[in-house]
Amino acid sequence: MRLPFLDADHPVFPPPERALREPNGLLGAGGNLRVATLLDAYRRGIFPWFEAGQPPLWWSPDPRTVLYPDQVHVSRTMARLLRRGGYAITTDQAFAAVIRGCAAPRAGATGTWIVPEMIAAYQALHAAGHAHSVECWVDGKLAGGIYGVAVGTVFCGESMFSARPNASKLALIHLARGLSAAGFALIDCQVGNPHLATLGATPLPRAAFLERLREGLRHPPPAWPATLISAMVAG
Repeated sequence: MRLPFLDADHPVFPPPERALREPNGLLGAGGNLRVATLLDAYRRGIFPWFEAGQPPLWWSPDPRTVLYPDQVHVSRTMARLLRRGGYAITTDQAFAAVIRGCAAPRAGATGTWIVPEMIAAYQALHAAGHAHSVECWVDGKLAGGIYGVAVGTVFCGESMFSARPNASKLALIHLARGLSAAGFALIDCQVGNPHLATLGATPLPRAAFLERLREGLRHPPPAWPATLISAMVAG
């Protein structure tokens, strides 16, 4: 199958079912990263993922890795940290800092897919009220966080980072609890890895994921649960 190249001004996404098997989920190249384009992609179960020097690449893998907000696994270590406290959780208070933290070089990595044009695109999504961040603070400093895009009752997690051990996990646990209480059905993790597996992430066939996504778009989206996510946990 020849990979479709999308028009730069008026991209039209192929159905996710046409994505390649290898590499898993690659659906198209080109297009643009405007707010309207990104929202159209996410509502179809498609997301961008590419490196510097490449055109935008669009993906819809099968299976999809997801977390159910009310089923996030809390290990004994994390349970102790939650009880011990000494941290604060906020949302949408430092979006730019969180995405920069996610884009920063990591041990053993040779580059990042969060290139400058991606940062600008998601900051525009955030300004439009669609992208959100959750921050973990320790001693008044940003210790970690996560960002993603809310689409109906699905939160599409993009990336997370920790400047201190387990800070991103604390942010994710509070995010999941807030999303669950607000009526969100899924956290889309896109592609699985061992770290996500320890938190309870599980594969879901793409067809089932797309049906859950469509169902979540049939109803008015939940308001972003800022007060349910935010917490000041005294230690």
